[in-house]
Amino acid sequence: MFIDQVKITAKAGRGGDGMVGFRREKFVPFGGPAGGDGGRGGNIILKVDEGLSTLMDFRYKHIFKAADGGKGMHKSMTGRGAKDTYISVPPGTTVRSVDTNQLLGDLTEEGQELVIARGGRGGHGNVHFATAKNPAPEIAENGEPGEETHINLELKLLADVGLIGFPSVGKSTLLSVITSAKPKIGNYHFTTLVPNLGMVSLADGRSFAVADMPGLIEGAANGVGLGIEFLRHIERTRVLLHLVDMSGVDEQNPLTDYQKLNHELVKYDPNLLKRPQIIVATKMDMPASQSNLTSFKKQLDQAGVQAPVYPIAAINHQGVKALLNQTADLLAKTPAFPITDATDADVEQVYDYQQEKTPFKVTRDSEGVFVISGEKVERLYQMANLDHDESVMRFARQLRGLGIDDALRAKGAKNGDLVRLDDFTFEFLD
Repeated sequence: MFIDQVKITAKAGRGGDGMVGFRREKFVPFGGPAGGDGGRGGNIILKVDEGLSTLMDFRYKHIFKAADGGKGMHKSMTGRGAKDTYISVPPGTTVRSVDTNQLLGDLTEEGQELVIARGGRGGHGNVHFATAKNPAPEIAENGEPGEETHINLELKLLADVGLIGFPSVGKSTLLSVITSAKPKIGNYHFTTLVPNLGMVSLADGRSFAVADMPGLIEGAANGVGLGIEFLRHIERTRVLLHLVDMSGVDEQNPLTDYQKLNHELVKYDPNLLKRPQIIVATKMDMPASQSNLTSFKKQLDQAGVQAPVYPIAAINHQGVKALLNQTADLLAKTPAFPITDATDADVEQVYDYQQEKTPFKVTRDSEGVFVISGEKVERLYQMANLDHDESVMRFARQLRGLGIDDALRAKGAKNGDLVRLDDFTFEFLD
């Protein structure tokens, strides 16, 4: 089964909790704090594996979690850092954020890595909080939560040359002749249901990868047929071989087919027409093919199309050698095209000073409880170790420093009113 689009969730590991501990040594009655820091949480990393060709491994597993860091230990020893979690992906995988559709990475080379979720840092042990006024603090931090991300993985085949054309024009036949690939070949539409990839090796030592794109018909860019599922694979190609049937068996106009397919490419991505095209006139072993080719060339001249035309009969290898040599020559002078879209285009940015947004929001629910929300304040709570009174007092000072006390008063909070932060509920004391 060929799978080239999946959505996954990645949850990095939480940092280990810091420790409240003290030195216990003979003849040292006041040894001081010695609680160690927690270990780092594990990252989640995508890594390219050339042994993979589809995203099928993600068919039944969409959620990945990394291990948490170890807790801090006595004698100021840091907890064990968690191992990173590696996820293997095939070369040619692009990574985008589900929320913003931003391109996060384009993984094309063996061993290339991309961190998609970073593990939280370990919480500080009480050794960090000793001061002249408080030489033996009972304060420690919990570990920082790891990042959680939702990403789209999209496979775009790493092919130098793309074979495009309407169904049954001979794409699979040509691929089977010039490479060792064994695609299914049949005299009916949609014989090919998935892209097929093969390597071409020429006598002079040059080689390149070729992929045929199935299911391209009129309306493909709008979701008709199979084309919309596989048009993305053309984005990596540098040269397009546009196959046009010259046999006239289906009574179709070759020029009309040629123009319709190019129109579909433009609708999907206008940048696709920046790739050089070679027009391949196929099925030249059929009786009416030569006269149809002559007419087709005249129509191309009248339409102002400058692309070269190479007639072939793939079954008996007629014209194939000249086509491959011309393709290799064109590849040698055609640079790679970057993977971009409208949202990734370079645009001029003006950065103005913007006042920092309030790190929290205070609302009131239907039961009269004041609710504090906000990423920064929630993270402070998650890292607060409320098992020790001094840690509780430190957390209260942090809230006061953010201005939460004043915000609650402004909302009408009075002594004894309930306040909720995440899953922690407490009474407001003015």
